[in-house]
Amino acid sequence: MKKAIQLIDQDLTKFEVYFSNAVKSKVPLLDRIMQYIVKRKGKQMRPMFVLLSAKLGGEITTSTYRAASLVELLHTATLVHDDVVDESPERRGFFFD
Repeated sequence: MKKAIQLIDQDLTKFEVYFSNAVKSKVPLLDRIMQYIVKRKGKQMRPMFVLLSAKLGGEITTSTYRAASLVELLHTATLVHDDVVDESPERRGFFFD
């Protein structure tokens, strides 16, 4: 896995910037919530798989970053949904108020 991460290390850094910009909102409350979620990132396995798959087929493009962002956003939304349904007071070791 280390070899794979080394292969896309710079691309993963670009993805993080792209993803952070993609979830910005003009609605202050929504923007604050999304920035909080972005800062609490996990292992980002899904974006890594998207980036590695793109590398297999050629080069990583803006469309690749968009696809990786959509996959990560969908995954994050499912986690938030599960927390709401489960009425969970905690996500990844952090308590909600």
